[in-house]
Amino acid sequence: MNLKVYSKEFGYNLKLAYPVILGMLGHTLTGIVDNIMVGRIGSTELAAVSLGNSMIFIAMSIGIGFSTSITPLVAEADAQGDTTRIRSIFQNGMFLCTVLGALLFLVIVAAKPLMIYLQQPEEVITLALPYLDYVAFSLIPLIMYQGYKQFADGLSLTKYAMWAIVMANVVNVALNYLLIHGIWIFPEMGMLGAGLGTVISRILMVVFMHLILFNNHKIRAFFQEFHLREIKKVMMVRIASLGFPSAMQMLFEMGLFTSAIWLSGNIGPESQAANQIALTLATVTFMFAMGLSVAATIRVGNQKGRGDFKQLLIVARSLFILVLLIEILFAFLFIALHQFLPQFFLNMENPEQILTNTEVIAIAAKLLIVAAIFQISDGIQVVVLGALRGLQDVKVPMYITFVAYWIIGFPISFVLGLYTDLKAVGVWIGLLAGLTAAGLFLYIRFEKLTRRLIVQKSQSEPYGTS
Repeated sequence: MNLKVYSKEFGYNLKLAYPVILGMLGHTLTGIVDNIMVGRIGSTELAAVSLGNSMIFIAMSIGIGFSTSITPLVAEADAQGDTTRIRSIFQNGMFLCTVLGALLFLVIVAAKPLMIYLQQPEEVITLALPYLDYVAFSLIPLIMYQGYKQFADGLSLTKYAMWAIVMANVVNVALNYLLIHGIWIFPEMGMLGAGLGTVISRILMVVFMHLILFNNHKIRAFFQEFHLREIKKVMMVRIASLGFPSAMQMLFEMGLFTSAIWLSGNIGPESQAANQIALTLATVTFMFAMGLSVAATIRVGNQKGRGDFKQLLIVARSLFILVLLIEILFAFLFIALHQFLPQFFLNMENPEQILTNTEVIAIAAKLLIVAAIFQISDGIQVVVLGALRGLQDVKVPMYITFVAYWIIGFPISFVLGLYTDLKAVGVWIGLLAGLTAAGLFLYIRFEKLTRRLIVQKSQSEPYGTS
């Protein structure tokens, strides 16, 4: 294998991916900032925010997963220079994202009574219910923003979403400070101020993306004739046929990691705390893979539109190699610093908590060893999934991810975590097994599809051409 063929693609891959990576790290930072600022009010308020966000998490996964269907369709049409089709994808996609955001909001509101059955303290539920109203409503602008983002990504304009996230983070922090504590003319709303800050910052994200795209003279044409009569059943079905399986793929993976939180909580509070520490660190490194996954969707979608399947294979493999190298680097860092990193999350100067914190660090250190290995599998599977999305192949990957995560991964986590001495480490071994199975099967699927497309292309070409 000539690595130079693939390594020469690294520069453009990173150029596309780095704004996405920074944007996703910004999303992660928003959640961390909210937890820190609310946590200073009290532990009950922090628990209420965590409870409310846990219900939003699933809805958000569905909405974001669905919106990813826009990117490969736009990337393919962009490579073909089909501006009429791009406008149709954009307008129909935005309509569907808006409707889906509203539906998810209504579902969350209707599901609020289910909180009673989560066996949480009554005072936590009392605080969580009004907070949930705010963050549930914020799903509408969030999914609308995703529609704009995926459209811009499909046109290889990945920086716009990055700037939107930077703006939203600044606004969110400022509003949290003003509304939580009642500074200046603002009312003192406590934890509800964090919820309202989230709503306002997400609305501004939508406004920002609309204005910046509309003011780009090359893109403004796609906003023309933005009317309900332009909403076509055929295009909506096409977007939904890609969007639903993509939403399920994300839901299956997010659900597996959510189950790890639940299993760790059943083992004990120390295991749950250690799981949260290791998961937070792994999430940060995963954002790099997610950025490359978006780049894979864009570049593979472009090559599919051009019908150049040989170059498509080179581009995709360059992304697979790149994510492998990056995740291996992170793996070495996790192994080298596995005893040190967990200490950032705990107060080791408090003598009353020293024994508990020492146990949490010991467990988290072991989890980081497993995380060092599984993030390699996680990175590969998400980038291959992005490449398959670029090929608009989503149904078979949906089945693959379900089997990998819930037929292979979850049972291993359940048995090793709850019925062996491995405990939390056993839970994470299940995560490793599920992610590795997903990465392997998805890669086999991609190689099979691309080989078939290359053969079909060569057979359809006249003799004497290449």
